[in-house]
Amino acid sequence: MKKMSYEPVIGLEVHVQMATDSKIFCTCSNKFGSEPNTNVCPVCLGMPGVLPVLNEKVVEYTVKAGLALNCQIRTKSVFARKNYFYPDLPKAYQISQYELPICEHGYIDIELEDGTQKRIGITRIHIEEDAGKLNHEDGYSLVDLNRTGTPLMEIVSEPDLRSAEEAKAYLTKLKTILEYVEVSDCNMEEGSMRCDANVSIRPDSNAPFGTRAEIKNVNSFRNVERAIKHEQKRQEKVLSEGGKVVQETRLFNADTGTTASMRGKEDAHDYRYFPDPDLVPIVLEDKFINDLKEWMPELPDAKRARFISEYGLPGIDADFLVSVKAYAEYFEQAVKAHNNPKGVCNWVMGELMRRLNDKQCTIFEAGITPEHLAEVVKLIDEGKISGNIAKQVFDESAETGKKPSAIVEEKGLVQNSNEDELENIVRQVLEANPAETERFKNGEAKLQGFFMGQIMKASKGKANPGIVAPILKKLTS
Repeated sequence: MKKMSYEPVIGLEVHVQMATDSKIFCTCSNKFGSEPNTNVCPVCLGMPGVLPVLNEKVVEYTVKAGLALNCQIRTKSVFARKNYFYPDLPKAYQISQYELPICEHGYIDIELEDGTQKRIGITRIHIEEDAGKLNHEDGYSLVDLNRTGTPLMEIVSEPDLRSAEEAKAYLTKLKTILEYVEVSDCNMEEGSMRCDANVSIRPDSNAPFGTRAEIKNVNSFRNVERAIKHEQKRQEKVLSEGGKVVQETRLFNADTGTTASMRGKEDAHDYRYFPDPDLVPIVLEDKFINDLKEWMPELPDAKRARFISEYGLPGIDADFLVSVKAYAEYFEQAVKAHNNPKGVCNWVMGELMRRLNDKQCTIFEAGITPEHLAEVVKLIDEGKISGNIAKQVFDESAETGKKPSAIVEEKGLVQNSNEDELENIVRQVLEANPAETERFKNGEAKLQGFFMGQIMKASKGKANPGIVAPILKKLTS
């Protein structure tokens, strides 16, 4: 019997912690990592008689995100109470938005593996407060309420995603855009960005949506991808065995790569939403929105197009540079110091990324300034140092902060372009390796690399490869 094939239908709800100094309705610190229950007050603890006061930065950051994600910005939005009981939610309700969110009807364009683009709709972005956190240790459950009242924006996509890979591409693009507009650090390890994935399957693209399961609080792109793939297979197995997929919330186990039922999925009416009587509606003036539009930085898609047209970079290089705002800024600062965009890009993508991986640091913490990296490229372009010497100079500049030109002068690393001296070195290398020389003369072309390596070694890395290559050819032909 032929196995039935299904199409997955995926929508994502992403909770993003805003990078404000204080919480959403009080002046408690929004700092991550403080001692448990030290960043709390009667307001975020939900004590009787207290009143929330909205942090204006929360509105500003959400509107910035909405504009960057091509949303319509509502001039009037309303806070609502979402009623449910959790041990880490002292008020037993969460202040959120329901019928009138602050941003709606946006989109993100993602690039698929075949190079085509796909537009993913964004249903809404609404503001809400976070709950606390439970820590389970030695048979006890301990509650830390520092996170209670942390400002979140929840970004809800349309169910437009059709694979785990598309979901990962959407999340990657979303994170990049939010970092560009500086509304969140999007640090997934610290919970600043968490994803709920709604997954259903159907026989074909014309069939109605199937019953969805929600996979809750997945905290890495890789795990979102794994969770969706597992959930798709699980639902296919249920249907192939004659069962029915039930609407529920599931948890993903990163150790086993599987999902497990957590609770029945509630509908909106189960939360008994009603307008929060302690908070007035948010009313935005056109000037406020227009000022933020004026502020908006160049976003990744526009920057990518400019890098290709202005600097002549290949698309794959431009993709890499704009994937992190700091990479793009570093690159442009270096190109200002030495106008060789492709040369600078190669060093950013190569040696600089190697150093970042080794040091586990950010690009501006790597020790080498954009101007010093540009000088390394300039020294190569001027023929003063070879590529091998350049790596040595790069590392020393990064470690000491010295100018690359000063290091080259101090250590006598200027490239040797004297043809007579180089010919003498080549002759010595050929004489020292008679068997390889004979094979090279007889057409074993792969020995070219061997000889170039020996010549560079004999010249202490200073031989100019552009001059050595024709000398080697002349002496072995």
